[in-house]
Amino acid sequence: MAMLNIVQEIAIYIDRFHNLDLFQQGWYQMKITMRWEDSEYVSVGTPARIVQYEGSSSIYGAWRIDDIDNSFSTRPFQIKYARQDIHLCTMITFRFLLDRFEGLPTTAVIMKFELMYAPTVQNGSNLQAFLDASSCAIHEFRLPPKSLSGLHSYCPVYFDALHYVLVDITVHVSILRATSYHSALKVPSNFGINEAVVDQGYGMLNRELDDVVDVKDVIRTKALLTAHDILLEELLKLSKAIDLTIDISELVSKGNNVEFLNYVPRASQVASNVEVSVQGKPQNGLEGLNGALDFQNVEKLHSFSKSEMLDCFNSLGDQMLYLWNNFLKFHRDNKTKVLDFLRDAWAEDRKAEWSIWMLHSKVEMPHHYIKCESHGSSTKPKHRRVSSSLKVSDEPPQTAATRAELHRRSITQMRINNRSIQDMQVFGDPSRMPIVVVERVMNAPRRTISDNSYMKHIELMESHSLQTQFNSATVDNQLMSKVDAFTLKIVVFVHGFQGHHLDLQLVRNQWLLIDPNIEFLMSEANEDKTSGDLREMGQRLAQEVISFLKRRMDKASRSGHLGDIRISFVGHSIGNLIIRTTIADSIMEPYLGYLHTYVSLSGPHLGYLYNSSSTFNSGLWLLKRLTDIRCIHQLTFTDDPDIQKTFLYNLCKLKTLYHFKHIILVSSPQDGYVPYHSARIESCQAAVHDTSKRGRVFLEMLNNLLDQIRANSSQHRVFMRCDVNFDTAAFGKNFDSFIGRAAHVEFLESDIYARFIMWSFPQFFR
Repeated sequence: MAMLNIVQEIAIYIDRFHNLDLFQQGWYQMKITMRWEDSEYVSVGTPARIVQYEGSSSIYGAWRIDDIDNSFSTRPFQIKYARQDIHLCTMITFRFLLDRFEGLPTTAVIMKFELMYAPTVQNGSNLQAFLDASSCAIHEFRLPPKSLSGLHSYCPVYFDALHYVLVDITVHVSILRATSYHSALKVPSNFGINEAVVDQGYGMLNRELDDVVDVKDVIRTKALLTAHDILLEELLKLSKAIDLTIDISELVSKGNNVEFLNYVPRASQVASNVEVSVQGKPQNGLEGLNGALDFQNVEKLHSFSKSEMLDCFNSLGDQMLYLWNNFLKFHRDNKTKVLDFLRDAWAEDRKAEWSIWMLHSKVEMPHHYIKCESHGSSTKPKHRRVSSSLKVSDEPPQTAATRAELHRRSITQMRINNRSIQDMQVFGDPSRMPIVVVERVMNAPRRTISDNSYMKHIELMESHSLQTQFNSATVDNQLMSKVDAFTLKIVVFVHGFQGHHLDLQLVRNQWLLIDPNIEFLMSEANEDKTSGDLREMGQRLAQEVISFLKRRMDKASRSGHLGDIRISFVGHSIGNLIIRTTIADSIMEPYLGYLHTYVSLSGPHLGYLYNSSSTFNSGLWLLKRLTDIRCIHQLTFTDDPDIQKTFLYNLCKLKTLYHFKHIILVSSPQDGYVPYHSARIESCQAAVHDTSKRGRVFLEMLNNLLDQIRANSSQHRVFMRCDVNFDTAAFGKNFDSFIGRAAHVEFLESDIYARFIMWSFPQFFR
């Protein structure tokens, strides 16, 4: 039986509970448990230390430890309004016995966070009883075996779409020495104080030594040494990042007691090279010590006697315990800086993390005027080769879906093996996640006016100043730059046909996670009014946006200097046509220079001239016959006998996309409600082969939009197409799936695709 034991220690710091989108006021509480991932062993982590730093005034009662399920529950807190912050500021440490492993753990740990809820009317003892019985949401994370040797990471908890919050959490993992093990001490369930430490003693082993070293003792000493090196490395990196070194002067001063025969450099030899400071700002003490305990030949451990192995193990254990406790103290003194650093590192790692489900490519924007096969010929049609940049094929949606499905199958065979904390909402079943194909379109210079006669009309229109109730000079005066100027960032979310103003709340919440400083407008101007004329919808939205913008500008001007404005738009379905109509409205002219990011979710920018879905075409035909929905006629170009007088044709002539700095078109080949090419603003095979007037009109509209997207030589514009391929198995076999509505609505009901896109390109959303 091995004489040397090690334990797994996982510390969770709960900083802030931020209410993004909880629909119910009331009392809430977070409950945390930990367990091994494999089902063979049911052992769970035991709460060992709880340190309460400070807390918000909205917190009630005491934190609790449940002896039955070994769970920790935060103090209950009351949620009264949206975007409310509750500062919990609690450090809880869980501990696992590692006697089931020979060395380092080979099984992952599952961290489970539960959100408990009780109505506001509950209080006192009834409140806790109600909270214990009502778990309303769960979010789990996986700590892979590689991370259990040592890790310091940010870990945001979101729960789910119906309980959208952000809990700022950091996780700190290490392996420590364990001796004379007894069952863990527990804090009584009704106990709550400002600071409590429930710990197990670390002392010298007291047993008779055999002459032969147990192989498991060697393995566990190696494991402790590995954890020691990782802890030093992580602490060094952390201390450098925040420019505050963790003081280890006491450890170095005791270096003369550390002896590993001739196989380990003495710590006393290192002490003279290590700069430490007890007073004032500490110098780099960790860097000199790092690696001081590395074995020149770790295999020589097998030649140690029991007493030598015990000395080696205990010396390592003492240093590990000292470093770990020093870090916990350092964390308490610098919790905000540590949190900020780890959160920034986490955000930076998202692009690599989400790359599993994303495919990237680059294409060139076509330089030439896209023509149909008979363009420019009044006699015999000429067959021309279509530019490869158009990417037209016989069945482009099916081709895109097939490509994504092949990638999805490859994920099922992929073995994800890294140190990062894994969000089980994503990693629980990786093959069920949406596949996002990102196509970065490399910009081409704009064509001259002579290349395309219909562009002359646009230039002439823009040369005349439109009369507005606001003067652009007034806006410019308000936006005089200063070093301390405040940037007003506004994002407008616009729903689609027969939609609700909260339809895009999941996308809004993701945007808020990336940039909490945005002001958002969930447009209500056209709610219950989307059956009318798109022109009128655009005018209503323009008035709503201007009114909202004026209020926010006045507020920002009163509180400080307003330095800049960034206006972004997000639209779903025909909400994108409403946005473009709004941009063309004369009252928006003074603000066109402040347009920032435009995100189109399945927008029918080119209408329904060509639609491969016969089922949807039949539905549109029936809808137009039985009802008088004006916008449907506009979408299908039947609002005027002359197609060149239709609303959508003329909308494409106006520079509605020209002023945005970033344009992101999100589409799905599974969406049967919006033509694939229309959502992506690209050509289609049917239009290229159509020699009728309809084909020429379509390509004219397409060229108009591409001309708006092309940047001037002095501009840098980002243009991306993001193809989202959802897991169709999750839709089931129903009528919505059959007609293609399921994928169209999934843009509103899921936020995973938005996470992938927005966290991979956060610069477009800040």
